[in-house]
Amino acid sequence: DVQLVESGGGLVQAGGSLRLSCQASGYMVGTYFMAWFRQVPGQAREAVAGVNSGGSTFYSASVEGRFTISKDNAKNIVYLQMDALQPEDTAMYYCAAKAGVIGWSSPGTYNAWGQGTQVTVS
Repeated sequence: DVQLVESGGGLVQAGGSLRLSCQASGYMVGTYFMAWFRQVPGQAREAVAGVNSGGSTFYSASVEGRFTISKDNAKNIVYLQMDALQPEDTAMYYCAAKAGVIGWSSPGTYNAWGQGTQVTVS
């Protein structure tokens, strides 16, 4: 079985920072493709960042240069460091996992999802 649990969300001022964590169980994040998505009410779920088993990273244009995805394989945790946050970053952030990198930005290709953590930028 596989389970993902997000944490680290909260309320921050514009220009501030947050670090989200995704604790995985039931599989090794070092062998899966891990990603962060976000969603606001009335909009589609949007890919934010991803990292493959070899450590290559992927980002959406909206967060490139501000967000950094990383992972600790020993702890089985994936992180999303968010800097220079802006109000448009406000969303529910979800962690997701799948077996491969193909179609990384498509939420329908993922096998497992967390329940989300809210990020609000004022």
